[in-house]
Amino acid sequence: MGIGRNNGLLCWLLVLFLSDWSAAQTSYTVSEEVDKGTVVGNLAKDLNVNFRELQTRNLNIVSGYSKKYFEANFKTGDLIVNERIDREELCPNTMKCTLNLEAILSNPMVLRRIEVVIVDLNDNTPTFVEKSYSLNISESSPTGERFLLPLALDADTGGNSVKSYRLNQNEYFSLDVQSGGEHSASAELVLLKDLDREKQAVIKLTLTAIDGGKPPKTGILYIHVNVLDVNDNTPSFSKTLYKARVNENVQAGSLVIPLSATDLDEGDNGKLGYSFVKRGNFNPADMFNINAQSGEITVKGKLDFEAQSAYEIHVQAKDQGVSPRSASGKLLVEVVDVNDNAPEIVVTSLMNPVREDAAIGSVVALVTVTDQDGGKNGQTHCRLIGSAPFKLTSNYNNYYSLVVDGALDREGCSFYNVTIKAADEGTPPLSSISVITVQVSDVNDNAPGFIEPVINIYIKENSPVGVCIYKITAVDPDVNENARVTYSLDGDSKSIPITSAVNINSETGDIITLQSFNYEELKTFQFKVQATDSGVPPLSSNVTVNVLILDENDNNPTVLAPYSEHGSVNSESIPYSAEAGYFVAKIRAVDADSGYNALLSYHLSEPKGNNLFRIGTSSGEIRTKRRMSDNDLKTHPLVVLVSDNGEPSLSATVSIDVVVVESTADIQTQFRHVPIQEESFSDLNLYLLIAIVSVSVIFLSDTMKSDVVVFPGPFPPVDGELISINGGDTFTRTQTLPNTDKV
Repeated sequence: MGIGRNNGLLCWLLVLFLSDWSAAQTSYTVSEEVDKGTVVGNLAKDLNVNFRELQTRNLNIVSGYSKKYFEANFKTGDLIVNERIDREELCPNTMKCTLNLEAILSNPMVLRRIEVVIVDLNDNTPTFVEKSYSLNISESSPTGERFLLPLALDADTGGNSVKSYRLNQNEYFSLDVQSGGEHSASAELVLLKDLDREKQAVIKLTLTAIDGGKPPKTGILYIHVNVLDVNDNTPSFSKTLYKARVNENVQAGSLVIPLSATDLDEGDNGKLGYSFVKRGNFNPADMFNINAQSGEITVKGKLDFEAQSAYEIHVQAKDQGVSPRSASGKLLVEVVDVNDNAPEIVVTSLMNPVREDAAIGSVVALVTVTDQDGGKNGQTHCRLIGSAPFKLTSNYNNYYSLVVDGALDREGCSFYNVTIKAADEGTPPLSSISVITVQVSDVNDNAPGFIEPVINIYIKENSPVGVCIYKITAVDPDVNENARVTYSLDGDSKSIPITSAVNINSETGDIITLQSFNYEELKTFQFKVQATDSGVPPLSSNVTVNVLILDENDNNPTVLAPYSEHGSVNSESIPYSAEAGYFVAKIRAVDADSGYNALLSYHLSEPKGNNLFRIGTSSGEIRTKRRMSDNDLKTHPLVVLVSDNGEPSLSATVSIDVVVVESTADIQTQFRHVPIQEESFSDLNLYLLIAIVSVSVIFLSDTMKSDVVVFPGPFPPVDGELISINGGDTFTRTQTLPNTDKV
């Protein structure tokens, strides 16, 4: 129909769950130029639905025209005129004028094609291209000779086109009108009596064109007949009507047909020249050439079957006499269609982006395929190329729906380039491709996730309050609000109220201490952090966090009974006859710290006089180094220094006066059992060494320079403690710590 399609005209958003599917066609008829609001037909009746359902089922009237000529009245169910309809504007030079619409109902889906036939009104007057027309006729022209007259044009069609001509009353000419059937009529002047130039050299006529409207409209052409003299033979064509067929893709210069006319005169009066006759607004010279001498007609311009499938050409053969005479011939040129137009794909998006949870069968877009060629050259088929979770379903003729045909997952693929290929059935076939980018919108279908299920955080005791000891991070593969994560503490620790110990920044995930920790009071506590996204509804997950307090050397060694420190002097007696290695006393001490900070060593301050005694560095046992001599003092004051191995080292001292007596009977002490073992690598040393090595492994990367150490991994065992009981080292746990709290 010559109507330009606007590919981006419609952009509707529909989510259709197809439980019912139907497609058909309805035809209506309406006159052009009717008033806005004129009822064309009842959609509710023809769609077989109650008019109250039209709005609830989201009735859409879809077309590809630049104007919305029709709309639906939801109160009555009528299809009404919405814009001025000018048939001549919509369908120039076309007998039948139709507008194609699509009525779409949802829930269930119903597609109905609507064809509205536009009935022509007689709203155009016949007109002639020329205001006046001059005709030279020899006075020797015989009666009955015919003269072709200009064609009147009327933009209306069918019965409203030019149907008749009328000539004003005169004595020389009558009018012969040839009916054009569906086309406009044409007229010829017929000479009724001999002309006499000397009597009347110019004859003025009025030609009236009359269309078939009711009432009819008319147009006038003024004709000036110039009466010429002598040349008394008229050229004659061999046929009254010539016909030719030519392919639309022929090259310029290709022969269409040779025309031939004859003239019985001799010399210039019989020498003919051929030319085109311009009629109406069509000049054959725009598309064809004619050889003025031979009458051969060749192609000049590019022929296009889709623009015009046939040409009616009028040719004049005129002699070269002083008063030239001419004849007219008619040629019908049929343009033969060639498959020179690829199918055109028009996509109307209905739902873009598509939710990733869209159901199978949801309509994404409507696809229309057109081909301007005729016959098989214009018959098309359409399919998808490549792999994508979509498919094309045929609605009717060349109308398709692109629908969801598989599960969508935005996290796996956020968009699809869907390639549509349309091909015609010509030989060879022509095809075209259109790529639709379908965006997939996010749905909150992923909970935030943590990298590890358990997080271990190591923090030194006595660390300042308010420091960030760890930054929790959870990842959500969704986007926007569905991926915006907030953090919160989830539940209390069994050891302490968690909200008094730490806090978490809900936006950044930073864990902040709210108190300073004492290893000797609390060695570890546990809590959970929950990560929640901002989707609707929100999704969440949690992670277990273990906080382990690391020991600092903040406790001095403590000397155990029966000896006391802080300046008190303790007394022990030994016999004068004591051999080298005689057991004098055993100093026992503990340290509330752990590891190196609780690894104790014992030393004697340099005594006055001879060096008679020694002390086990790790055991704390004081023994004689040699036998007594008469030169030795009777009383030996000893100072024992107990030091831990922390950095810096902390220590304690205890003073003992060792008194030498003559016999063992004079010795009274409850600790007089003497271990047989010499100073050697005791069990205590072994266990302390194991503890030290374990701690050393933890601090290989110089973690002692930091207050916080984080080890994501299994929850480590709680340190034990080493104590010394009544002269023997007994291993109970791996830490020298008097522990009264349950952790």
